Amino acid sequence: MKRLLLFAVAFIFSINLFAQKTDTLSITLEQVKYAYPVKYLPIQVEGQDLRMAYMDVAPTSKANGRTVMLFHGKNFGGYYWTNVIKALTASGYRVIVPDQIGFGKSSKAFIHYSFHQMAKWNSQLLDSLKIYKAVILGHSMGGMLATRFALLFPEKTEKLVLENPIGLEDYRAFVPYVTTEQQYKTELKTTAESVKKYYQNSYFTEWKPEYDDLVRIAGGVTFSADYPRWAKVAALTFTMIYEQPVVHEFPYVKVPTLLLIGKEDKTIVGKGLLSTEDQKKYGQYKVLGKATAAKIPGSKLIEFDGLGHIPHLEKPEEFMKALIGNL
Repeated sequence: MKRLLLFAVAFIFSINLFAQKTDTLSITLEQVKYAYPVKYLPIQVEGQDLRMAYMDVAPTSKANGRTVMLFHGKNFGGYYWTNVIKALTASGYRVIVPDQIGFGKSSKAFIHYSFHQMAKWNSQLLDSLKIYKAVILGHSMGGMLATRFALLFPEKTEKLVLENPIGLEDYRAFVPYVTTEQQYKTELKTTAESVKKYYQNSYFTEWKPEYDDLVRIAGGVTFSADYPRWAKVAALTFTMIYEQPVVHEFPYVKVPTLLLIGKEDKTIVGKGLLSTEDQKKYGQYKVLGKATAAKIPGSKLIEFDGLGHIPHLEKPEEFMKALIGNL
């Protein structure tokens, strides 16, 4: 009996090790195949040689001479834009899809993270590709970055498109402050299981099997021996979001702006630090979408009933129709 018990324990342990081995991803996602070839822009900052991954995808129908640049959210990389890239290139657009420094296939650097600096790097990328003007589409954290880009480089921004951006509120006003070190300790506790639970509760109104691939990527890096570096960068960029709001500068946006908002989104950065009562009070995109549109001169708001934080994945056809129809 004892021998059988030891065998069972050993078998379960070996199964867990196998699962970890097969699920493990490097923190630069070498094992994740993007839908299009990935190139790299060299960047030097704070004495470090970094590289910024990006996809440059040509139109698959008659080129219209226009370019769209896609900025991903904090918990993602260029891999979750595939259906948007296909739709835009089929409509004649060239599409540039960077993984921001600290995310996706790009360098995970220990630096001061800044939306201003990120915007400058993306401007450098456009310059390197001899693209002088582009539609800038940002989702979630990418919406904060896209807003900063439009404020810094209006001459390069043909149109600003914000898909459920975070930062429609100043989180400093109601989310308790935590240090980067405290946030780092929180990030270290992340597991594949906690990722899935967070995605289910925060991003989608209804879970679909295809979303499991997003969990496989975000959860896979937690098995890596280098995960503490990923966690540290995640903490540094959390601090960036908290300390560098754009909400107060929406009235200064001077480029044509389109807001695409899933009304059931209730995203709050630092939500877990709030009481249940405050969680219900803030992050209400059915209210925030309209309030933001009123702040940005001449902006257009399109709202999606019954959709959460990522409309381009939850209802792709409805999202693409609204996006391409308003470019």
